[in-house]
Formats: sequence, C-alpha cells, structure tokens
Amino acid sequence: MKLLFFILFIASFMIACSTNEHKTSEASTTRSEKYDLEKDTSVYSGEMKRYWLVLLQKGPNRNHDSISAEKIQAAHMANINRLAKQGNLIMAGPIGVEDDLRGIFLMNCADSAEVENFVRTDSAVMTGRLIMKYYPWWAGKGKYIFK
Repeated sequence: MKLLFFILFIASFMIACSTNEHKTSEASTTRSEKYDLEKDTSVYSGEMKRYWLVLLQKGPNRNHDSISAEKIQAAHMANINRLAKQGNLIMAGPIGVEDDLRGIFLMNCADSAEVENFVRTDSAVMTGRLIMKYYPWWAGKGKYIFK
C-alpha cells in the first residue's frame, strides 16, 4: 500500500511539475473542466515509454563509522552524477522523512538487467547500506520533459 501511494504521489508530482502555468495561492471559485488526455494533441502521442522506478531502502549493513559513511556517500553521489550524465538516471533524490525508504531513482534503461547493473555500481548498494527494489513504470511519450 505504501508503494502504491508513493507511485501515485510521484506521478502527481511529475504532472504538476510538467505544466508551464503558474498558479496563484488563492483558492479558485470556478470549477475546472475534466482534463481529457485523449483530446490533448499538443504533446501526447498516445504511446507509452517504459522507465524504471528504483526504490532505495535501508540495507542490513548500516554500522559504518562516520568517516566510512562519508566516503560511501561521496561515492554514491559521484555514481548518481555519472549515471545522470550518461542519460540513464533521470531523477534521483532522498526521501524527506526518516523511514526504511531512503531514496528513489527514475531510470531510463532498456531492461531490468541494465537497471541492476547500473544500480549495483553504487557504493551504498555495494556496501549494504542500501538495498534496491525496482519496478517498470510507464509514462506517456512526449507528455513529460525530463531534463
């Protein structure tokens, strides 16, 4: 149930971020029309593209001293930047609450084997500080702009 809520939250967030309209903080008194994705021909092609949602959770090995933990984190960030420059990592970030779920990656990979190969190069995964779970995730082609 947490995963479903999380995926719905991410999808809602991405839809909100994909619009170029700026909304005021005042409450609207007019009723908006129901958005019809099928009638929106401006960017939606009707096709879907598969991405990969990677959930990074607390791993079994979190007893590193502070110096080791800092080195692991620095290498983790270097790996994130490398994957982003290659175009395989679209978005990454930590979760803002203390929980077993520590962060997410949204990846652009051909298949699950490629996802595993890339995520296994992460120092936090290699040392057991984090474990990964990944899921295929589809979005409408052309509907979102990932930079």
